[in-house]
Amino acid sequence: MFIHQVCFWLKQGTSDAAKEQLIADCRQYLGNVPAVRQLWAGPPAMTPREVVDNSYQVGLLVVMDDSKGHDIYQTHPLHLEFI
Repeated sequence: MFIHQVCFWLKQGTSDAAKEQLIADCRQYLGNVPAVRQLWAGPPAMTPREVVDNSYQVGLLVVMDDSKGHDIYQTHPLHLEFI
């Protein structure tokens, strides 16, 4: 299993609609890359613990079978369009 995790820190003042669009785009574009087995995107859980960083606005977690799947993901046209 290969897990790819990204935290997005957005510019101050980014609207809630723009955050929701980013989450939807993660699911639409990245979720349709053939190497992706599972994908989660959303805001932080805002758990109040010292060891948890809740400062990002959108988190992305992508699961692939292996590093070869990650290589496919990184160069796939849907991923490049998302970027």
